[in-house]
Amino acid sequence: MTPEKYRPTITPDLPNRQWPNQRLTQAPIWASVDLRDGNQALANPMTVEQKLKLWDQLVAIGFKTIEIGFPAASQLEFDFARRLIEENRIPDDVTVQVLVQAREHLIKRTYEALQGVKQAVVHVYNTTSTVQREKVFCKSKADIKAMAIQGAKWVQSYAKEHPESDWVFQYSPESFSQTETDYAVEVCQAVMDVWQPTPDNRCILNLPATVESTSPNRFADQVEYFITHLKNRESAIISIHTHNDRGCAVAAAELSLLAGADRIEGTLLGNGERTGNMDIVTLAMNLYSEGIDPELNLSNPDSWVPVIEEVTKIETHVRHPWVGEAVYTAYSGSHQDAIRKCLMRQKDDEPWNVAYLPIDPKDLNRSYEAIIRVNSQSGKAGAAFVLTQEYDLNLPKWVQQDFAPVAQTIAEQAGGIVSHQMLYDAFIQHYRLDKSLAELNNYQLSRKEGKEHLSVEVNGETWQGQGNGTLSALCDAWQRRTGQQVDVLDYSEHALHEGKESKAIAYVYVQHKDSKRIGIAMAEDTVSAMIQALLSTIH
Repeated sequence: MTPEKYRPTITPDLPNRQWPNQRLTQAPIWASVDLRDGNQALANPMTVEQKLKLWDQLVAIGFKTIEIGFPAASQLEFDFARRLIEENRIPDDVTVQVLVQAREHLIKRTYEALQGVKQAVVHVYNTTSTVQREKVFCKSKADIKAMAIQGAKWVQSYAKEHPESDWVFQYSPESFSQTETDYAVEVCQAVMDVWQPTPDNRCILNLPATVESTSPNRFADQVEYFITHLKNRESAIISIHTHNDRGCAVAAAELSLLAGADRIEGTLLGNGERTGNMDIVTLAMNLYSEGIDPELNLSNPDSWVPVIEEVTKIETHVRHPWVGEAVYTAYSGSHQDAIRKCLMRQKDDEPWNVAYLPIDPKDLNRSYEAIIRVNSQSGKAGAAFVLTQEYDLNLPKWVQQDFAPVAQTIAEQAGGIVSHQMLYDAFIQHYRLDKSLAELNNYQLSRKEGKEHLSVEVNGETWQGQGNGTLSALCDAWQRRTGQQVDVLDYSEHALHEGKESKAIAYVYVQHKDSKRIGIAMAEDTVSAMIQALLSTIH
């Protein structure tokens, strides 16, 4: 590798930058570019029918501005725009956006595609970066600025031929991130001078990191410099369009909002040229996790992620932020233990505060059953969580510790994730809940003179004993019958389900014959369960 062949992107010196001291309090204006920037990055671009399916999904999610394509680029793009308009598929509160280069015949064709639309954003652009000025177009700064001015004039002129529609003008200095920031201000200012926007009729100035070439903080400096040096700032909506070449598209967009930007362009799940566009899902959910309404309905990924995957032919990574299949899953034993304890203490009327879960998975229609999965890296908490969530087994800590090695062995033998059913079957088998050696036929329990008096029939034999409680009375009955002492170290019991038909389960921890044993039993009532659990430890 030869790092000496590269140079850092030059960004403005901004010693008094203000964006680090800002806090986000509301969602930006969102603009989806899935149908244009996302589509052009596909090996097999979408058909009109696929575009319509994605369009319907974007509308359902709540986007109010949707870039539908480059109508002058191909007949398919043109036909898609016409179909949306002629079939009245555009809701009154949704504005379509189209992209066009600063060339007259393309601008004219674009307006033909939009004839009859209620409202639309016409997005014109030309490149301004040093490398493209010098090596692609071989033009001077003055030449590039003149191209932008002329493009703005053509956009304005053709709009006047269609007064039946409400037009919003948008300009992008392509490759803003690699353009001298003061020059980008100069060009955009010249475009504004043509359009003469007002605070009540604003234009959009879109600042693209067409190729991400610097760190997010330095891009935020570029944005803040641009905004603070622009005249009539109140007459422009400042939009950001970042790409993910350095893996920081979301961070750059988020910091740009702190720097004063109003609007964000991006795609769902980040599809786009090269490494992709800014992922609107990630940024929207970042805001949501801080208590800010993203103003997009992303609550059911299982309904919209498959649509994105179908039309793009791109699978969503299992670790994709917020919506990946595995992002709310813990395998680590310590993580599982922390999650389980936090969920037990989390109250419905309190702000969400659960270790390792930045949001409540239920907000994205994910159930808790998938949060903790048991494998060879899991500790006692993982197995306990699954048995609690799936089978209503609230295992005491001493049962968790006793069963953990069993779960570990199963996981190692399976060589991967242990299913809930495998775990439950192992629990039943290990504690002999399916085949007790001692059968409780009947029992009678009464209280006399402050003592519990117990008579039990086990395997056809009758035992009798007394004590301070049911278990101590049964221990006394066993000692009278065999001469062997049994000490109850701990016990627990609970109903398995709510309702009158619920069964009970009891857990008993005893010392018997110089060894500590655990007995567990299920029965129709609590007393039967306790008796059966203790019997399982001594038979």
